[in-house]
Amino acid sequence: MPSIPLSDRFSHAGQRFSRFAKDYSAYLFVRMLVAIVQTLPLDMGDRMCRGIAWLAARVFKIRRSATHENLSRVFADAEPAQRDELELAMWHHLMLMVCEIAWAQRRLHLTNWTDHMSFRNHRKMLAVLLTKRPVVMVSGHFGNFEVGGYMFGMMGCESTTIARRLDNPFLHRWVERFRSAKGQYMVDKDGCAAEVQEHLESCGTLAILADQHGGPKGCWVNFLGVPASCHKALALFSLSTNAPMIAGYTIRIDRRPMQFESGTVDVADPFNDPQSHCASVSSLTQWYNRQLATAVSGAVEQYWWLHRRWRQPPEKIAKRLARKTEISRAA
Repeated sequence: MPSIPLSDRFSHAGQRFSRFAKDYSAYLFVRMLVAIVQTLPLDMGDRMCRGIAWLAARVFKIRRSATHENLSRVFADAEPAQRDELELAMWHHLMLMVCEIAWAQRRLHLTNWTDHMSFRNHRKMLAVLLTKRPVVMVSGHFGNFEVGGYMFGMMGCESTTIARRLDNPFLHRWVERFRSAKGQYMVDKDGCAAEVQEHLESCGTLAILADQHGGPKGCWVNFLGVPASCHKALALFSLSTNAPMIAGYTIRIDRRPMQFESGTVDVADPFNDPQSHCASVSSLTQWYNRQLATAVSGAVEQYWWLHRRWRQPPEKIAKRLARKTEISRAA
């Protein structure tokens, strides 16, 4: 084997050290901010989030193009000023969500959870979770899904969650520790299909955010009245293992920090499917998108409108979805 020149070795070592220093500095900065946030009273944290949200939306205009494009698609009849106010409210929600994640481990416990969390329509969920069957739980980039997962684990319901690995290894391990603190097991989304399938076949619970863009070859359905591509794997996980699919959410209520409602919109069960929601990948994908849309309509400011959920579908698919929409309206 040819030896690597000494100069190249020093260059590679310098690059690795530079990357290490950059990542670790970012990690220390984030941890310092979190430590400060954890000491803040809830009302002071809320006021701080409103200020940061105004800067993000009005001054720095972060992700404004994507946000306005999404809002214009979904709320085509709304006035520009109304969409601007919704954008500002979304940023306030996102900033407050970060604070709530920082507060959760210190302020949310088994002894006081009733002060922070209420449940809606959870008999359906419990009826499924208490059976010895695999379960697929779907939600979206909506509400405070991180606190929802944390609370779910604190109640003793262990689950596996698919998530993208963060580029910063120090931040990744820290976020993973928070998510796994109460029984959530994290798997990297790249190449996880076999592991997830095995988990479900062992009667495990899979919790996943179901509003990721599935690409041009995904399963195209209408979400909030606009064509969106979905990963087919979500429906396949449920159908291939006969796992009931639960559509749920965790939202902030009463416009108060650390006050949540965790709800079940509905359940689709392959063993009890009179309306044929589980007849195919397409029908189940359309079903859970309808449930997520129902949840979002109750608190539109808590959806991630900066998330690139909607893309332009291929021409044939766009025509097919348009025909379906016309037929639905006519009916």
